[in-house]
Amino acid sequence: MKSKKEIIKLSKITKDYVTDDIVTSVLKGVSFTIYEQDFISITGRSGSGKSTLMNILGLLDVPTSGEYLFNGLNVKKMTENDLAYTRNRDIGFVFQSFNLLPRATSLENVILPATYAGIGAKEREEKAMAYLSSLELENEMYKRPNKLSGGQQQRVAIARALMNDPKIILADEPTGNLDSKSGAVVMDILKNLNKKGKTVIIITHEEDIAKQTKRTIKLADGELI
Repeated sequence: MKSKKEIIKLSKITKDYVTDDIVTSVLKGVSFTIYEQDFISITGRSGSGKSTLMNILGLLDVPTSGEYLFNGLNVKKMTENDLAYTRNRDIGFVFQSFNLLPRATSLENVILPATYAGIGAKEREEKAMAYLSSLELENEMYKRPNKLSGGQQQRVAIARALMNDPKIILADEPTGNLDSKSGAVVMDILKNLNKKGKTVIIITHEEDIAKQTKRTIKLADGELI
C-alpha cells in the first residue's frame, strides 16, 4: 500500500506575542503532520491557540520558532511573494463570517481568486459558474451577499475557495454562523470534497463537528493534548 504524501509537517512550533515588553506564549512546541487527503479537525476552547495555529497553517503568519514544512519546503525560507503565491494556489480558505465582498455578486466573489492567479476572463467565469452550479447556486449567481441566506453565503465562499483547485481547504468555524440544517449541508460538501481528494482542515470548538472528521487534534493552552 502506497503511503500518503506529507503536505504539512510542524515540528516544535512556538508563537509568542510581545506587548510592552510582556511576552505572551500562545503556542508552546506544537508538532504534528497532515497528509494528503486527510480530513482533520483542530479543536480547543477559546484562548487555546487554535486561531493562531490556523493562521500559521494558512501561511498568514509565521511561527516564532520551530520548523514548518509545506509540501517539503521550509516556510521560513519563503519570501512574502512566495507565501502569497502558495496561499493563492494551494490553500482555499473558508471563514466563519464568509468574508464575501458586499457589493459584488456571487459570481464576482467566486471569480476573484482566479483573477489574482492570472486565469483568463472567459475561463474563470466558466469555472466560477460551474462551481456555483455544482453547489446548487445557479439561481443565486447574480445576487449580492445581502440577498442570500447564511448557508448560501457559505456555499459561495466554498465555491470561491475551490477556484484555483487548491490541495487544501482550510475552514475556520465554517458552520459557526449557520443554523443546524445549513451547517449539515456545509459539512456534507466538505466531506464530499475530501472524498474527491482534497485535504480538509476544520478549526472548530464544536464537538459534533469534530466528530465528523477522520482525525482530531486538540489544543489546550497552546499545547497538544
